[in-house]
Amino acid sequence: MIIPDSIHPKTLVQIKEKLFSLINFKGRRAEEVKKTLVTAALSRDSVENKAKEFGISPQTVRNYVEEQPQVIEQILNLIKMTSIKELSGKKSVRISIDWTSIEYNGKPVEGLSGSEYGYAWNYATATTRAKGKILILAFTRIEKGMTRVEVVKNLIEQILALGLEIELVVLDAGFYSVDVINYLSRFNFIIAVPVEKVGKHHNFDGEYAVKSSGKNATLRLIVHRGRGKKYLAKGTNLDVSRSIVIRWYNKVRTPIETSYKLIKSFLIFTSSRNWLFRLFIFVLAMLIYTLYLLLKGVTSKEDFRLLLIILLLQDNITTLQEYLVKLFYPIFNSLELFSR
Repeated sequence: MIIPDSIHPKTLVQIKEKLFSLINFKGRRAEEVKKTLVTAALSRDSVENKAKEFGISPQTVRNYVEEQPQVIEQILNLIKMTSIKELSGKKSVRISIDWTSIEYNGKPVEGLSGSEYGYAWNYATATTRAKGKILILAFTRIEKGMTRVEVVKNLIEQILALGLEIELVVLDAGFYSVDVINYLSRFNFIIAVPVEKVGKHHNFDGEYAVKSSGKNATLRLIVHRGRGKKYLAKGTNLDVSRSIVIRWYNKVRTPIETSYKLIKSFLIFTSSRNWLFRLFIFVLAMLIYTLYLLLKGVTSKEDFRLLLIILLLQDNITTLQEYLVKLFYPIFNSLELFSR
């Protein structure tokens, strides 16, 4: 691995310091807890495995997280402030609101909402795109019984509290409801609409009335052909051409899937089903993702992982050696096979 010349060593040290200063646990084993959590996230390992490497029990790691929940809020604030800095003074933003699910099999967890596949930890974010980066501006966990409009309100209020103006809100079909549409009417919005719900399987562009549980909403409905010749629908209050509505939706909404995939690549494995611990490891993954964005285009994701792990473990040469041996063992093994 070659460290790119464009990455100043001080930049990496600053990223390491941000990681450790933000994970501000108090206690005698705080350093071991930090290293366990961060290296597990960077190496896509379990907290149970990493805890053993640092001579600490997995339960101690979980206890630190569950007994000091204020650390989660501190991390979320840094994520938002980093995103604001990346906007470089821009005050008007186009945002995409979406949620992601971490499914599991087994007994239900109290307060846990479901997904189409079963039980899941669900999280929602509001993001914006700037300089080719998907920046996180707001975040909430989705609890059982939480309505779609409550999720949307929560995220939008967080963004407005940052002093930002919302130029456009884009949402996927999971948020389609009368309450959400009525709430969004004060903003420019585009929302995906399930075609089967509107019953229009042909090109359409006109006013459409939505009714549900005695409530009404009106929007402009656009039905168009997508890939595979399937009909797709968008609801909006924008007075622009249908092609612009479709283009703006795709431009603002589509990249969110890539960002969630990247966030999940920093997600710690764990057997714990504790809501607070699960929330922490997802927020930690978002923090590492946000710090990676600072170097996006300069180094690869895998080199970023390795650079940070070396920095984090440089004062523990035995653990670092063990990590590097595990990392490069498949390569050494294949070289040995070819040398025969």
